[in-house]
Amino acid sequence: MERIAKLQRDTKETQVSVEINLDGTAKAHVDTPNGMFNHLLEQLARHGLIDITIKANGDLSPGWHHLVEDVGIVLGQALHSAIGEGKGIVRVAHSVVPLDETLAMVTLDLGGRPYAVVSAPFNGADLGDLPADLVRHFLEVFALEGRFNLHAEIIKGANDHHKAEALFKALARALRDATRIDERAPQDVPSTKGTIN
Repeated sequence: MERIAKLQRDTKETQVSVEINLDGTAKAHVDTPNGMFNHLLEQLARHGLIDITIKANGDLSPGWHHLVEDVGIVLGQALHSAIGEGKGIVRVAHSVVPLDETLAMVTLDLGGRPYAVVSAPFNGADLGDLPADLVRHFLEVFALEGRFNLHAEIIKGANDHHKAEALFKALARALRDATRIDERAPQDVPSTKGTIN
């Protein structure tokens, strides 16, 4: 069964299209007007072994908020769609990732209960051309629209770029493990309820 989803969202503020393949080979085609955001999104593909195609444009006069938020919305919805009924997935996973002086941890549960706790203090207001607070906001929106529980934390770190990148790498690796088909129960939905939707 292919675990692929393709979604598009067009509003007066943004135009976003996303395609993901959970059983991909880390192919990333990310095209937004924000270089740092592109860099972070590419980490999801590379370290999650997920094929991701993202095309996003929009009205940037009020800043980057709408664009980043809407990419989080569509990517989350695409993830949820690709997971489908969740038959055979491991469901719960975590990852701790170092990047030089930084250590980031992400724990998630793809069980259909959306919630996000993000503890990611940044030293400055910006990460290159991306407002630092939008890292937290993206992760929250992605979890809520993806209908999964997310705990993301910077355990230690000094460099803001390292913090953001380590968070996205940890998220990618946790997604890679949680979406993996469990060879011991490949036909079972991993819930006593019989559903994760």
